[in-house]
Amino acid sequence: MAVILGIETSCDETAAAVVSSDATIRADVIWSQQDVHSRFGGVVPELAGRRHLETIDVVVREALRRAEIGAQNLSAVAVTSGPGLIGALLVGVAYGKALAFARGVPVVAVNHLEGHLSAALLCEKPVDPPFVALIASGGHTSLYHVKAWDQTELLGQTLDDAAGEAFDKAAKMLGLGYPGGPLIDALAKNGNPARARFPKPYPTLENLNFSFSGLKTALLYYLRDQEKAGKSFAIADVAAGYQRAIVEVLVDKTMAAAERVGARDVVVTGGVAANSELRARFTDRGGDVGCRIHIPPFRYCTDNAGMIAVAGLRLLRTARAASLAFEPQAHWNLQDPGPG
Repeated sequence: MAVILGIETSCDETAAAVVSSDATIRADVIWSQQDVHSRFGGVVPELAGRRHLETIDVVVREALRRAEIGAQNLSAVAVTSGPGLIGALLVGVAYGKALAFARGVPVVAVNHLEGHLSAALLCEKPVDPPFVALIASGGHTSLYHVKAWDQTELLGQTLDDAAGEAFDKAAKMLGLGYPGGPLIDALAKNGNPARARFPKPYPTLENLNFSFSGLKTALLYYLRDQEKAGKSFAIADVAAGYQRAIVEVLVDKTMAAAERVGARDVVVTGGVAANSELRARFTDRGGDVGCRIHIPPFRYCTDNAGMIAVAGLRLLRTARAASLAFEPQAHWNLQDPGPG
């Protein structure tokens, strides 16, 4: 049975996973950098790359230990090669290529977004194409029609900020800390969105693009106006109202995309897919219109190496191994062939 090592270092998580040829995850290790970046309210690229250098070998060795195999038992190495922070990507790619060369096995260059799409195979009920997929994270907010694993159509994307970034910036304005998404989600459970209404950002369904910069500005003005007027407000209400605006537009546009292409399966992935209100809203809407909603477990929504290994396994089966000369790409559209 083939055994694939996946490596993920596109941003601020150092991750490694070992996956068997039947897509069973035998080990999955993630080393968070939250302690490094929280004081800055966001990811500092230089510090992220440095921490990856310090931890990549430890993380890979721990994944192999948990899987109870040695590096000599690997059949291939799959590594995130873009898009992402170039300094962070370089660490993972260099390590992955070196390990593949030392063991004499193929290396597979995986698009980070394709990894998120492959998380569909890690859902409670794995799903194959065709389906509509929403990828919503700190760096990406995109809608795809996945007609086949090697045939994706971009239906819409953010015109400015990603949904996850909108959560992080709001948390910073509210003095909550980093990362903002989980903090706002937790606060919103005790808040009333009707007490702090925010406009749904770029709600038109004439196109399926997103825009969240205006919502951040609306929050900034709301906080400024409340302070000027000397009014008190509950942060939980603000969190609930702000979250509601983001969740509603993500759900509305995704379900509109599914209706437009006639998809009966919808996959929701990326770090924002861990949001509790988003998961509940999608589940409810799917039930209302007869769509099957597939959301991976929390662990496979955020950046992880399990999804990279599963994507690498698929690519390897279609002879998509890369040469050792490939380089990572900070910008890599899913429709482009990428490094090879």
